[in-house]
Amino acid sequence: MKSFTYYMVLLLCTSFNLLQAQEELQLSEKDSIVKSSWMFGVGYNIVDDSGDVFDELFSFGKQWNALSYPSRVSIGRYFKSGIGIEAIASYNKYKVGKFIDGVTNLEETQYYGLDARLTYDLNKLIGETAWFDPYLGVGAGYTDANNQSRATYNAVVGFRTWFSDRIGMDFSSSGKWAANNDDATNHLQHAAGIVYQFGIEKGLSKKGEKKLALIEEMAEKRQKEQDSIAAAQIEKEQAALAARLAKEREQARLASIEKAKVDEEEQRKLDIKKEIDDLGLAYFDLNSSYLNSKSKKVLDGLAVVLQKHPELELKISSHTDSRGTSKYNNWLSQRRVDRTKAYLIKKGVDINRLDTEAYGETNLLNECDDTVYCGEEKHQVNRRSEFVITKY
Repeated sequence: MKSFTYYMVLLLCTSFNLLQAQEELQLSEKDSIVKSSWMFGVGYNIVDDSGDVFDELFSFGKQWNALSYPSRVSIGRYFKSGIGIEAIASYNKYKVGKFIDGVTNLEETQYYGLDARLTYDLNKLIGETAWFDPYLGVGAGYTDANNQSRATYNAVVGFRTWFSDRIGMDFSSSGKWAANNDDATNHLQHAAGIVYQFGIEKGLSKKGEKKLALIEEMAEKRQKEQDSIAAAQIEKEQAALAARLAKEREQARLASIEKAKVDEEEQRKLDIKKEIDDLGLAYFDLNSSYLNSKSKKVLDGLAVVLQKHPELELKISSHTDSRGTSKYNNWLSQRRVDRTKAYLIKKGVDINRLDTEAYGETNLLNECDDTVYCGEEKHQVNRRSEFVITKY
């Protein structure tokens, strides 16, 4: 007995320590990163069309062309695989005095670019971070520069740095090679701007995945400790468990029987309602409360249903179209409901099973009120007696 008590206390202490450690090791926002998103960007583009490629790459004053206002917009979709698809539009001006196509530019000209590119997030290879995303890409586009239009093949290298899950900055440099114009030179295009992510789907970073694995491992260990405690108690609890299971099975059996009764009753109600709905409504001729042959046929069928189900009670409501005064229509609908009820009583239906109400023109089934012109066919829809089951 003493050893059993010691074993139980030891297990409880171990389990408590594991639980405390697991509570201290929790996933946080820092453990998650954006896995896929849409991204919209606005920024500046800088064009180097000097023709000397890397000889004077950072010759800003002599070779770089830029505007003082944002001149680049982009939209892209980025997937969990690291692949991104982007569309980019850019605008610039070649300034007088800049080194363009190997010569000094003497006239200001416009620059237009429309490009599409496919990029790959290098974090997939070098390890994920929540704030720094380098990427490489290739693409194609159309550029009109220095009064020469050309299709281009593009290659890009860049990175994004993030201030939050949604806002960041994008920096990139693209090489653009002319594809269909031998006179057009290749050039470089640099970009810097603000990007905004939306349609975000988040997931765990590698660090978060490791932390989750550790949490799950600790939870598994704690579960094993709890299983050991449960195993030590199982012999004592078997009788109580068997009794409880037997009681639950009986309760489930009784609940199943009760549910079957409820379902059967509900189906019975639905079947009766369908019988009545399938008969349709009793319609009246204009300014008439007399039942025509079609309406009598509906009421004959209704009487059969009521005789088949003697516990059934109905509310009969009668209506008119909008033509005529409200006072006249109230009187007419009362005459219609009275005649409808009288016909059913004549067919053997107990008066106590029928309730009536006359609505006049207040419950139209379509737009045909006093302000709308309608043909006779539409007005006919409103001259009716309806039947609603009030007791099954």
